[in-house]
Amino acid sequence: MRVLHIFDHSIPLHSGYTFRSLAILREQRRLGIQTWHLTSSKHYGTEALVEEVDDYCFYRTPKGALAKLPVLGQYDVVAGLKKRLHQLCDEIKPQILHAHSPSLNALAAASVAKARGIRFVYEMRASWEDAAVSHGTCKEGSLRYRLSQQLEKKVLKEADHVVTICQGLADRVHDWGVPTQNITVIHNGVDLANFTPPTHKHPQLLAQHQLDGKTILGFLGSFYRYEGLHILLEALPRIIQSKPDIHLLLVGGGQQESALKQQVAELGIESHVSFIGRVPHQQVQDYYSLVDLFIYPRESILLTEIVTPLKPLEAMAMGGLVAASNIGGHREMIKNGHNGVLFSPGSPAALAESVVQILDQPGSAQEMRQNGRDYVAQSRCWRDAVAHILPVYQNLTESL
Repeated sequence: MRVLHIFDHSIPLHSGYTFRSLAILREQRRLGIQTWHLTSSKHYGTEALVEEVDDYCFYRTPKGALAKLPVLGQYDVVAGLKKRLHQLCDEIKPQILHAHSPSLNALAAASVAKARGIRFVYEMRASWEDAAVSHGTCKEGSLRYRLSQQLEKKVLKEADHVVTICQGLADRVHDWGVPTQNITVIHNGVDLANFTPPTHKHPQLLAQHQLDGKTILGFLGSFYRYEGLHILLEALPRIIQSKPDIHLLLVGGGQQESALKQQVAELGIESHVSFIGRVPHQQVQDYYSLVDLFIYPRESILLTEIVTPLKPLEAMAMGGLVAASNIGGHREMIKNGHNGVLFSPGSPAALAESVVQILDQPGSAQEMRQNGRDYVAQSRCWRDAVAHILPVYQNLTESL
């Protein structure tokens, strides 16, 4: 079976998007699927048309003359992909074009697939217009927002089959008119072999950040507004009143970093918070080992209610204890009191109360750690998740 994947960007860039893409390709190879890989002109870092990265061959799409122009830059992405896809279809002769978000990739793939009689799968990974709203680059209900959503709906209906990363997105796609039998959920997952529960905290990092003897709360990820880190910081003085040895470890970075540092200073909690910054991917597990309780205080917005994050799964895979806001994206993974704790979103008081309660109950905390690890092993491994694509591909190619 010959499948040509179309991505926004890929390794060697590091992002949640590229890690999911790489896991899909790895597992599809194990299933005996032959894969080829094309990135749009939005991928950056190389001028080469073909690039070998970690035993994967990626075809690249060059930017066109309109790439830097407003609006026309989006047309340039689609036009460049269509041209590159036609070239590769002549060379590779794929049976399936599997386009991954955003919808610009799908628009190009749908056109080429129709012209050449090839099956077309679209993988919707997020509500990109709602993500733009959360990042402040778009307003809900604006012309740009509505056009983006209409384009999404268009390509979803043109696809022979739709893949989503969670049930929340699948429900939305169904509400937009795609039949349930044409939708498959391939959840975000982890490779348990890469996440070994630590037997002790990393001694060098404890010493480096002066964390010996501290009870460590942790967040590892991107600092977007919707992640709710400002809510966590507002809750921290309440937590410190009950747990004076508490220390918050923030690993990552993003657009909210300056505002968060200013908030820490205004609250006078500098001695209880460490901003680590972004760390190399190979060091992430060392930082996971330091954390006694992982906090994911995402705000309740449309994006977070329908899309599941990856980081809580990684924490559970590490045998970590997880507390998260009670929103749709978290409820798909966390059962309150079983494999984690859920607290009311947007409430510093509820967050603080949950943290203190869970730290006061080490017995139930240990049980939740084990349940979290078991949940990932049984329901959120990449191998099991990606295997659901095989019958989809088989049905599509058999019906040609």
